[in-house]
Parts: sequence; C-alpha cells; structure tokens
Amino acid sequence: MKYEYAPDLQRKAERICKLLFPHVQIERIKCLRSYGTSTRGTIARCHALGKLMQKAMGTRAFYALEFLSERFDRLEEEEQMKVIIHELMHIPFTFGGGFKHHDHVTNKNVNSYYVQYKKLEKQDEDKKDWFGL
Repeated sequence: MKYEYAPDLQRKAERICKLLFPHVQIERIKCLRSYGTSTRGTIARCHALGKLMQKAMGTRAFYALEFLSERFDRLEEEEQMKVIIHELMHIPFTFGGGFKHHDHVTNKNVNSYYVQYKKLEKQDEDKKDWFGL
C-alpha cells in the first residue's frame, strides 16, 4: 500500500465541512489517497486516533480519510462528493475519536446531505455574486 496526501480532496472536504459539518475541526482531519489495495468493494475509509492512543500520546482526536484511488478516482464528480460526505458523516459531533456507524451513515442520509450541500453551495455563490467577490 502506498499513501499520498490529497490536497484536492482536502479542499473539497473543507468546503463540505464549512457548509454542512461545522463540528468537524478541519485542522484535525487529513485526506489521503491510497494505491495498491487488495480490498474488494471499498471506496474510502475513515480512520480515527482512538481515546486510548490520544491519552497515551497526550493529544486530541485526529481523523484520516482514506480514498482508494483505484476505485474513487473513477467515480463521477457527484459520486465522489457523496463519498466524501459519507466519510465525514462518520465523525461524531463530539469529535472525540469515535465513529458514527452505518445505521446513521446511510445512502438516504448521504443523498439528503448532498442535496443540502448543493443548495448551500449555490446560496454561497449567489452571495459572492451579490457582493462582487
């Protein structure tokens, strides 16, 4: 497995968090692409620095979002955005190193957040046009 920071995905995640998930401490998450996976069916993963490791290291929670390049990069833009939203939805409001499980992170909820994101993004763009930014 090879890992690389993904600044393009980081910017997208930051934009999504700004509009949808203000509880996410964006400076405490990093987006990475991985190459060479043998895992079947997985497109992305959310990794967390759990409570025990936080205590042992004397640090706060940290999340790494891994996007499996072989699958993720082939997706259309809309599907990529939904995958990023999906992974961000795993981060709980407490931002403590835990996860929200798939009973909350469902396709229905992801699609709902995606629609909400597109509306907020349009409003934000309209605001920029209005103020000439």
